[in-house]
Amino acid sequence: MTQTQPKKVTVVKCPTCQTEVVWGEVSAYRPFCSKQCQMIDFGEWADEEKAIPGAPDMSDSDGWSEG
Repeated sequence: MTQTQPKKVTVVKCPTCQTEVVWGEVSAYRPFCSKQCQMIDFGEWADEEKAIPGAPDMSDSDGWSEG
């Protein structure tokens, strides 16, 4: 008789509140625990409180001129 290995469940922490969230179909807002945490994170990106590290894009910079 062959035994089936139990399926491992991946659990991640919500980026906003650090609550543990199951990574799967049961978590509609993954990696967030709720719509509220998802919207808080979205607001932080929209307000430019969060950014991907790298050199600034000088083409849209205030004070940039073509010379």
